[in-house]
Amino acid sequence: MIDIPVIETARLRLTALTERHFDDYAAMLGDPESTRWVGDGQPLDRTNAWRSLAMLIGHWQLRGYGMWALELKESGEFIGRAGLFHPEGWPDVELGWMLKPEHRHHGYATEAGNAVLDFAWSRLHVPRVISLVRIGNDASDRVAERLGGEHIEDMDFYGSDTHVFAYYPPRAEARRAFA
Repeated sequence: MIDIPVIETARLRLTALTERHFDDYAAMLGDPESTRWVGDGQPLDRTNAWRSLAMLIGHWQLRGYGMWALELKESGEFIGRAGLFHPEGWPDVELGWMLKPEHRHHGYATEAGNAVLDFAWSRLHVPRVISLVRIGNDASDRVAERLGGEHIEDMDFYGSDTHVFAYYPPRAEARRAFA
């Protein structure tokens, strides 16, 4: 069993997704506004939310990284998920996030995204991370831009027109500037 690290930011705790998060996780995935830009865009029932949770937990075992539960440090309240995702068929390691509706527009996705990127550079030493953002999801476009993502292309990703944002480790950005 892989030991999933806990990361703390100013306001958040990124911790392993567990069964104790399931009711809140299932409610988030059952909300049409939360799932609008993810997967097929449809909300999930509890059975499929369980499968989603199990898949994300299993991703850590298969890849050594994955999605964390986002909790408010002050209260321990579950507010969403963020992390790295790279299942079979994905174009690269993806930074993704999803927040419960009442926790959007508070900077939590950017705060978590910065922590996840720091983890990717310092622990995984990957050369690049991407975010796949469906065209029309302006809020996630802005998060990707605040995180330093460079819009490198648009693609058809599983039937949806998608922006691809790329993030590079700090040293790689410096090298590219002098190339």
